[in-house]
Amino acid sequence: MPSLETLDSAAELVHRYLPPTPQYVWPLLAEQAGCELWVKHENHTPIGAFKVRGGLVYMSDLKAAQPNCPGVITATRGNHGQSIGYACRALGLKATILVPHGNSVEKNAAMRALGVELIEHGHDFQAAREEADRLAEERGLHFLGPYNDLLVRGVASYPLELLRAAPDLDRVYVPIGMGSGICATIAARDALGSRTEVVGVVAENAPAYALSFQSAAPVNTNTADTIADGLACRTPDPEAVAVILNGAADVVTVSEAEIREAMRLYFTSTHNVAEGAGAAALAAVLKDRESVRGKKVGVMLSGGNVDSKVFREVLLGL
Repeated sequence: MPSLETLDSAAELVHRYLPPTPQYVWPLLAEQAGCELWVKHENHTPIGAFKVRGGLVYMSDLKAAQPNCPGVITATRGNHGQSIGYACRALGLKATILVPHGNSVEKNAAMRALGVELIEHGHDFQAAREEADRLAEERGLHFLGPYNDLLVRGVASYPLELLRAAPDLDRVYVPIGMGSGICATIAARDALGSRTEVVGVVAENAPAYALSFQSAAPVNTNTADTIADGLACRTPDPEAVAVILNGAADVVTVSEAEIREAMRLYFTSTHNVAEGAGAAALAAVLKDRESVRGKKVGVMLSGGNVDSKVFREVLLGL
C-alpha cells in the first residue's frame, strides 16, 4: 500500500486543479440514520464525481513519462470518462472514450463537452472495455483501465480529506464500481493509522464484488443491470479484490428500491443530487441502522451525475 508521503504528494497535485470538497453532518440525515453521519461531497468536484482526482494524477504521470503520447483510450459508464477527459484537456492530451449503447445521455454530453472522441459500442461496460482494448492496439493509443495504482493514489486524496476532518469515524461506507474508491479509502485509512472500519457497497443487481468478497477470489457475473450505473460491474479487477479482502470489514448489497430511496432522501434532506452509485453508501447505512446506531459514520457521496429524466422518476417514485 502507498505511504502517507506518497498519498500526500498525489493530493498536492490534485489540489492544484481543484480544492478539497466539503464533508458535512446533515441533521435530517443523521436523524434518519440514528447516528452522527458525515457525508463526503464528491458530487462537488468539477465533474460532479470523485474520479477526477485519479485522472489528474494518472495523466500527469503519463505526460511526464511519454510527452509525445498520441492519445489515451478507455471505457466508462461516465464518471471515469469525464475524469480522463478533464485531465487530458488540462494536460494537452487526446482522449477517446468508449461507452455502451444506452449510456447516460447527460454523461455522454458532458464527456463530449470536454473534447473527447466518444464511441458507443456494446450492450454493457464490459463489452465497451473489450472494444477499447482492441482499438488501442489498432490505433496505437495508450489504453487505460478503470483500476490502476496511480488512479488509486489520486482518488485517495478524498478519503484523506474526510479522515482528517473526522479522524475518529467508527465506520465508513464506500460504493464499489471497479474498486478505486474503496481501495483508495483503505489506503488512506492505513496510511493515517486509523482504526475506521471500511465497508464496501454494491447493488444487488451487480453483486460481483460482494460475491468476490464472500468467495475470497474474483467472481464474474453475467449481468449488471442497475440504476446505479457506476456500480454496474460484472468482471471485478483481481488487484482491487485483493486489496478489499485485506482491508475491508465487509461488502454489503443494497436493492434498487433502497438506492432510489437514498437518492430521494439526499434531495429532501440536503437538496443535493446523488446518482445511484452516489446514494448507495447512504442506502447501506439506512439498511444497517441497528449496527450503526449512536456511532460516528462516514458515507461517500461519490457522484451526482444522474440524467434529469431518471432523477425525476426517482423523486416521483415511478
